Amino acid sequence: MTSQFKEDQGTRRAEWWRGASIYQIYPRSFQDTNGDGVGDLPGITAHLPYIADLGIEAIWISPFFTSPMRDFGYDVSDYRNVDPIFGSLADFDELVEKAHKLGLKVLIDQVLSHSSDQHPWFKESRSNRTNARSDWYVWADPRPDGTPPSNWQSVFGGAAWAWEPRRRQYYLHNFLESQPDLNFHCQAVQDQMLEECRFWLERGVDGFRFDACNFHFHDPALRNNPPARGKALEVSSVRPGNPYGMQVHRFDKTRPENLPFLRRVRALLDAYGAVSVGEVGDEDSLATMAEYTGGGDKLHMAYGMHLLTDEFSVARIRGAVEAFEKRVKAGSGWACWSLSNHDCARVVSRWGNGTQDPAFPKVLLAMLGSLRGTFCVYQGEELGLTEAVVPKNRLTDPYGIAFWPDFKGRDGCRTPIPWTPEAPFGGFSGVDSWLPMPAEHLARAVSVQAGTPGSVLDFYRTFLAWRRLQPALRKGSITFLRAADPLLVLRRESPEQSILAVFNLGPLPAEYTLPPHIDPLLGHGLEPAPLKGRRLSLAPWGGFFGQSRPSTQQ
Repeated sequence: MTSQFKEDQGTRRAEWWRGASIYQIYPRSFQDTNGDGVGDLPGITAHLPYIADLGIEAIWISPFFTSPMRDFGYDVSDYRNVDPIFGSLADFDELVEKAHKLGLKVLIDQVLSHSSDQHPWFKESRSNRTNARSDWYVWADPRPDGTPPSNWQSVFGGAAWAWEPRRRQYYLHNFLESQPDLNFHCQAVQDQMLEECRFWLERGVDGFRFDACNFHFHDPALRNNPPARGKALEVSSVRPGNPYGMQVHRFDKTRPENLPFLRRVRALLDAYGAVSVGEVGDEDSLATMAEYTGGGDKLHMAYGMHLLTDEFSVARIRGAVEAFEKRVKAGSGWACWSLSNHDCARVVSRWGNGTQDPAFPKVLLAMLGSLRGTFCVYQGEELGLTEAVVPKNRLTDPYGIAFWPDFKGRDGCRTPIPWTPEAPFGGFSGVDSWLPMPAEHLARAVSVQAGTPGSVLDFYRTFLAWRRLQPALRKGSITFLRAADPLLVLRRESPEQSILAVFNLGPLPAEYTLPPHIDPLLGHGLEPAPLKGRRLSLAPWGGFFGQSRPSTQQ
């Protein structure tokens, strides 16, 4: 297939992604157009103008490839086709074409570290030890007593090894047993996975979000991981009661061999002017993010789990950004920050402690959009959606089913988008959807908030449009200023502009004395903060943007 975008190659090579906003779409829950209760690609295409009107610059679409859906698309059985529940390749091409006409870049998920056990590659590999793909997956002999070859644990709980009687060997699965790990020590696997990426680049995608991108390689000696000894892992999916959190994952991921492979990925992307953002789940994910994005020859961006955990504090936010910036000071690394995604509880519930104040989701966006880096908005954040309570009999997430009731899984953040309360099932579908539509979400539907002054959606549109015009917020340096909790104070500076941002991340009023020569910046959508002289009064969950006065006026 001839590339659809080579005439636009110059635009694609520009670093549009630095400081950009990305909107994550979970296809199953965005819009159903064929009446089966599951969202689809035509549903995304229909609402692309809505996303463009938000002021978003790119979309990231979670997996829509052919899959048995045991992990809802993150178990791929055909990397080059669209699962029928989502539509067809023609539907995808139409989506890309319309997105580009609206000025939106298109990133798609790529799950390279593992496939589905229903993939033809794995079916062949598991059949015997002599077939052409016998080494395409991670196979290992049992120990003399028949037990697995190492102590490695699955992210979803239990041993990361499953027995295959036909080969009389174990295979590695860092996630579900139905998600066998590909063997990246095999050169043919690396070559094949790059070709899977090329297929979509030729269809016009602007880049990829690489799932679990530090899981590609394992220690070929299969050495046991050491015990964690109380060290808290920075992986959002690790929950109390999961033995995965009892190890330091030194040998089953984040191996040095991954760096040359990421350079191969970057070379391919550069040939198409495409970009990458990698998901990093690791004990020291900030260091791994810096390593994977430094030097300009590996990933363009990476994100970890530091702002996706339950801990909400100024120290947590500031500490994550400062630690990353310190690690990339001598390099060119770039972070991609997010507060919510399809794997963790929605931030309004996770950090909000029950608040119903619409100022809370507003200040979170203003704060997120002021950090140095690119940032992701997860569908529904622009509506201030809360984490849904999904009844046990409606759970679909295998992770939640396995750990119920201590952990109820990821279904609560994956419920459908409410488009209008007047239509059945919130306008998402004409039938009951794959996950229930929470009644409390209907009051926050798009049609309710659209054009309503003061709504969360209205603020998102105002702030994102304003932010795109602020060069300091897009690409400037960042410095945090000293302030008492719960104030987060930072300065963003570029050659064109110097901005001071002050956020009250608490439910009570707070005051802050501004540095000299700061004039308020307006147009961002936050409620104006009263200012007497240099004394700033911030409402609960309030914020302030100011700009340094030019030296000739000081």
